[in-house]
Amino acid sequence: MKILLVSDTESRYIWDHFNKEKFKDIELVISCGDLKASYLQFLVTMLAVPVYYVHGNHDERYEKSPPLGCDSIDDTLLEHKGVRILGLGGSPEYRGGVFQYSEKEMQKRYKKLYKKIKKSGGVDILVTHSPAYELGDGEDFAHIGFKTLRNILDEWKPTYHFHGHQHLNYGQKNERSIQYGPTLIVNAHEYHIIDI
Repeated sequence: MKILLVSDTESRYIWDHFNKEKFKDIELVISCGDLKASYLQFLVTMLAVPVYYVHGNHDERYEKSPPLGCDSIDDTLLEHKGVRILGLGGSPEYRGGVFQYSEKEMQKRYKKLYKKIKKSGGVDILVTHSPAYELGDGEDFAHIGFKTLRNILDEWKPTYHFHGHQHLNYGQKNERSIQYGPTLIVNAHEYHIIDI
């Protein structure tokens, strides 16, 4: 299954110069947060495939006007074509935003899903806005990853972890993807196509 990952920065290549032929094999779009609702609506309209998203720390506007035709997978475990996808959006709490969480709050969100994850036999893809602690995160408080997410990777060993929040153009030594045990961690900044 070919997946288009998007996050944080609307791609001019996609939005201003859209060529359907170049995206004809895409079967699913996953947004890791902080994109305009109109951008996600554009993707679901032009590609005519499901668009799943988690909330980023700047997605308060989704509260009043969510992206139409797209599905939030925040705090959800769902199965898509036999693939188990767990969504946990948001960032560390640093200024009191709607989708900002303390480590304790993130742990609580995970615990609410634990029985469902166990019953389903685990997770294939973890979708988050923030990265996991020390796995592609930043050094400032707003961009330090969640230890809870790292615990999920350690316990369930998903095949993939897709995240945003840590822009690849921040000038730090950010990488598009890193391997952590059996898990391929992919930073979805702007856009990236992955075949799973």
